[in-house]
Amino acid sequence: MHSDSPDPVDAADPYAREAQTFPALSAEMTERIAGFGAEEAVAEGAFLFRRGDRSVDFFLCLAGGIEILDHDVQGAEHVVHRHAAGQFTGELDLFNDRTILVSARALPGTRVIRVGRADFRRLITAEPDIGEIVMRAFILRRVGMLLHGEAGVALVGPGHMADTARLETFLSRNALPHRRIDTEQDADAAGFLECFALRHADLPVVVADGQVLRRPSNAQLADALGLTSAIDPGHVHDVAVVGAGPAGLAAAVYAASEGLDTIVIESVAPGGQAGTSSKIENYLGFPTGISGQALAGRAQVQAQKFGARLLVSRSVAGIDCETHPFRLQLDDGASIQARSVVVATGARYRKLDLPRYAELEGNGIYYAATAMEAGLCASQPVVVVGGGNSAGQAAIYLSQTAGHVHILVRGPGLAATMSSYLIDRIEASDRITLHPYTEVTELEGEGHLRALRWTNRQSGAPQRQEVGALFVMIGAEPNTEWLNGCIDLDPAGFVRTSEGHTLFCSTHPGIFAVGDVRAGSVKRVASGVGEGSVVVSALHRYLESLRQ
Repeated sequence: MHSDSPDPVDAADPYAREAQTFPALSAEMTERIAGFGAEEAVAEGAFLFRRGDRSVDFFLCLAGGIEILDHDVQGAEHVVHRHAAGQFTGELDLFNDRTILVSARALPGTRVIRVGRADFRRLITAEPDIGEIVMRAFILRRVGMLLHGEAGVALVGPGHMADTARLETFLSRNALPHRRIDTEQDADAAGFLECFALRHADLPVVVADGQVLRRPSNAQLADALGLTSAIDPGHVHDVAVVGAGPAGLAAAVYAASEGLDTIVIESVAPGGQAGTSSKIENYLGFPTGISGQALAGRAQVQAQKFGARLLVSRSVAGIDCETHPFRLQLDDGASIQARSVVVATGARYRKLDLPRYAELEGNGIYYAATAMEAGLCASQPVVVVGGGNSAGQAAIYLSQTAGHVHILVRGPGLAATMSSYLIDRIEASDRITLHPYTEVTELEGEGHLRALRWTNRQSGAPQRQEVGALFVMIGAEPNTEWLNGCIDLDPAGFVRTSEGHTLFCSTHPGIFAVGDVRAGSVKRVASGVGEGSVVVSALHRYLESLRQ
């Protein structure tokens, strides 16, 4: 998750930090907030908002109290918190158009200041000291919901099933609170399956708000949970950012903060490949490191704070660059119009060319090493294939919980492809072994990876190793198929961009490229963020030229 507090995996319970999570504002701050809203009395038992509502208002309690209610998968409610005088409602969904995750009900004698959505945004900008308190509280409340598995969402399925892992990853990376019920291990699973009349063939399922979604796609799950928002095909945005990795999120933050009407389209979750990194230790300003998901989460909230819209679980299938404004065609048939486009689609993971690879993908073969994957292979040997920084970060992270970590590289070592601080860590660890000139040649396991064989390319010597997981981190290919020949690509498919003052501009005016998808870019999180922030000056110049 994202905040100035630790990540939720190792954070203290935010609900126990009441002064920050549920702060009481001073009388002077209350007076300032009153200037942005209107005072009103609320009848006992009346709902200020209900779970599933969109675009709810901000409420500051003046007297009485407000109960915040969570609803479990059976529909029963319990009280998360009771706001007293000086405390305020809301969490991160107040910055976007997603459905709210909880309900709020008035206690006897309740009076509030109601601040509408547009006025709430003005308040956060105009009163930065109040804005800082509110933002911190909203972030900690979402962390608490994640830690406690609140918001009435349950993911039910075998922990080692590929679709269970896919849905868990989607929920986790989008910071959606949920409870996972592993039918392979959880004692409650049998009763849960019986209660909802579920068979093994139905799994995995997601239960939310009385709905039972059997093997849903990511898009179906996003729609059911209110993650997506309506698209107005007639509205013309100043900027459409395609991809919400570090570069795309940086472009969104700076574009929106400078007054540009900005929409971000992301197929999976904010963060891109960086969002799956367990720990980034060489990013400026975080001397103890930060997880990719935490960094992406902070950037997402920041972009939404400035008014950027984020469209998750939708992919851009094509672009019409012969018309202006540009028209982006989405995979669900909808379309978006924009005066300018920032291509920040990054790259997708390369795969090993091995028999049974597709069958075991997601069933022991992974492309990210986060707490979820580490938990599935705890105390077992694991293999990491690759010699880049992502492979080094994964190996170090996994060495904390795995039985042993084997790194396989085709070349002589790591010096040419990995940062020296990671190499030093790997060499100093007795829980990590590097195997140069080595490649995986065979996979074993029925339904889940159980063992593999690797071969030394110099000696030809094979070795069999039982493993809990295989992590494949051998680079990536650019996601540029959707560009429909609108702009020039290099032989590898990366976007060619100009030099000088038109840096990041593609061969088609109005279409820019930043981050890993751009030919010649440095494949680092910090450089992606830098490119995303700098491209905004080029966007301004281009949009100004349209007005002349």
